[in-house]
Amino acid sequence: MGVVGNLSSEQIEFFNSNGYMVIESFSSEEETKEMRDRMAELLQEFDGASATVFSTKDHQQLKDDYFYKSAENISFFFEEKAFGEDGRLQQPKELSINKVGHALHELDPVFKKFSSSEKIKGLFLSLEYKRPTVIQSMYIFKQPGIGGEVVPHQDNTFLYTEPPTCTGLWLALEDATKTNGCLWAIPRSHKDGLKRRMIRGESGTYFDNPPPKYDQSDFTPLEVKSGSLVVLHGNLVHQSFENLSSKSRHAFSLHVVDTDGCTWSKDNWLQRKTAPEPLYSS
Repeated sequence: MGVVGNLSSEQIEFFNSNGYMVIESFSSEEETKEMRDRMAELLQEFDGASATVFSTKDHQQLKDDYFYKSAENISFFFEEKAFGEDGRLQQPKELSINKVGHALHELDPVFKKFSSSEKIKGLFLSLEYKRPTVIQSMYIFKQPGIGGEVVPHQDNTFLYTEPPTCTGLWLALEDATKTNGCLWAIPRSHKDGLKRRMIRGESGTYFDNPPPKYDQSDFTPLEVKSGSLVVLHGNLVHQSFENLSSKSRHAFSLHVVDTDGCTWSKDNWLQRKTAPEPLYSS
């Protein structure tokens, strides 16, 4: 296989105990700039017409073909507040996009290079994944002034395997602070189990349980510098607030599941026509 684990025993212990960890300087300035520059090119090529609005507050919207097909495409999603009452964008398209997903890791060479790098493989070998597979990728903008809130959630809610195996990777492409909408997490909340799932039905998506209520005082801010990687257990409760500042907060996110002895749920929103390739098989 040739893959070498790259996490220390202290890092693994912290992750298992708290449900998250931060790896500073995971990516170089050159690598983060390459991804930001590549996304600027993709946005320039984007015509601004074939897109939809994305919101974590209204998952009933997740029923159109554009969203479903994004599982194997590079698709563009606008911010809720990008449009005025006249239905037109209130600022340039590059300042109106919420995210781009969900197959950048497969279809774009720059993002594929990072997603399938030896350091990503080594991280999952350290976490004892047998056949890790990137199931989705997202470039998240957190636009200045209109960057939308991401409500408290667990990644296994949306990307479920039996047994649950989702791990989220969140690479800061710009400094993330409390001012511009950094991640917040409840340490050790991954030990409380999965609270609900989002199911894809014939008429769209729905949740099998109402949203849990969380005490905001339990959340810890994960302020990180550009190039830092945040690793999130699939059951960890995390969120981010609106970005009301004048600075964006770009990030590249991957969600990885194990496909060795684990079954991808047939009622997840994300269903692929072609099976994704694993990062490695051990």
